[in-house]
Amino acid sequence: MIGLAVLAFAIAAEPDPMSWITGSALGEPVEARVGRPATPVSAAGVARRTTRRVVRRSAVYVSTLPAGCATVTINGAGYYQCGATYYEYTGTQYVVVIIE
Repeated sequence: MIGLAVLAFAIAAEPDPMSWITGSALGEPVEARVGRPATPVSAAGVARRTTRRVVRRSAVYVSTLPAGCATVTINGAGYYQCGATYYEYTGTQYVVVIIE
């Protein structure tokens, strides 16, 4: 009963009750933007710059890379990405690495 009284008061106090239905009572529409953070101290930018990826070597070695591999840099070191698998050159062969 109290809830109905509060709702009736809110509708009566609103100069344009239809604005709640159309959404214009909430102000300007909000837009999401994809890209760099607005400032260098924003939370998204700090998390991105301070998160380091863990790279662990496995016991799997190969003598040649599969076709279509791309060179990538992770934590300042060079690796080869072949699909979902990463390799590190060890001088004479390549070791499969796990990136976390």
